[in-house]
Amino acid sequence: MADSPVFVMGAGGWGTALAGVLATRGLATRLWEFDKPYAAEMQATRRNPRFLPGVELDPLIGLVTGFESLAEARHVVLAVPAAHLRATLERARPYFRPGQLVVSVAKGVEQGSLLTLTQVARQALDGAGTGFAVRLAALSGPSHAEEVARRVPTTVVAASDEPAAAREAQSLFSTDRFRVYSSGDLLGVELGGALKNVVALAAGVVDGLGLGDNTKAALMTRGLAEMTRLGVSLGAQRDTFAGLAGMGDLVVTCMSRHSRNRGVGERLGRGERWEDIKKGMLQVAEGVYSVESALGLARRQGVEMPICEQMHQVLFSGADPQAALKALMTRSLKEEGS
Repeated sequence: MADSPVFVMGAGGWGTALAGVLATRGLATRLWEFDKPYAAEMQATRRNPRFLPGVELDPLIGLVTGFESLAEARHVVLAVPAAHLRATLERARPYFRPGQLVVSVAKGVEQGSLLTLTQVARQALDGAGTGFAVRLAALSGPSHAEEVARRVPTTVVAASDEPAAAREAQSLFSTDRFRVYSSGDLLGVELGGALKNVVALAAGVVDGLGLGDNTKAALMTRGLAEMTRLGVSLGAQRDTFAGLAGMGDLVVTCMSRHSRNRGVGERLGRGERWEDIKKGMLQVAEGVYSVESALGLARRQGVEMPICEQMHQVLFSGADPQAALKALMTRSLKEEGS
């Protein structure tokens, strides 16, 4: 299997960008797209105009619509949005094989189960009578697909509960333009990637309201405190949230013009409703769905997440963003560490 292709499940912007990273390392890459006509278009034009316009696909990337070549792969990359991951894995399950390293690169927490995405993968694969255990890792950090695809220098972190799996994922993706650190805190890295999207929504609201740098800096700092508080209560390491998967990803997602979550928040701050915004969106703003999952985890753990609470009110109860801001500013006074 040493010369086997890498199988990337999900041809959205991030899956396509990472397929490009792998191809620059000389690795044959199979990029799976569920929409067969669109996959044929991508294969013919060597472009992904729907999700990553202006980027040409490397010759080593081949489009597939079935899972047969998954069985040949030594490495499998999961780039399917959180809401569709479990169903996709259940379809693909017969093609997984022992010894494969499965790397989750999407960001989110499954609604209902409140599981991280590697936990979903573990349950869907190992817990389904396959007779073997997959090796799991996650890749996260400040890494917009639009920049990664154009080889803008980027640094991320690969995490796993198994040190050898973390190092293997690190080696798989590392290039001269895509630097990967390793971590043993799989839970913290996944939670950081999911929870920062909630804070990015709120940062976008700040922009939409026309507020200043003071407000956004406070929002990001207190948002990081919420992320850390919840993560530590679940068993993650505090330091992880000060690193690439926490603060690093939070900064880029709250500040960048590429951030869908920040963009949705900005429109909310300008008075639009989520029900209207989502009608015109091609790609998922994971933070919208992570709000509910984060609140579910927080309530289960008895952890306060006031920013998350207010974003939930704005998104799903029609709360006025100005009223949400006032509610945050007039909470009972506390010590900063609380």
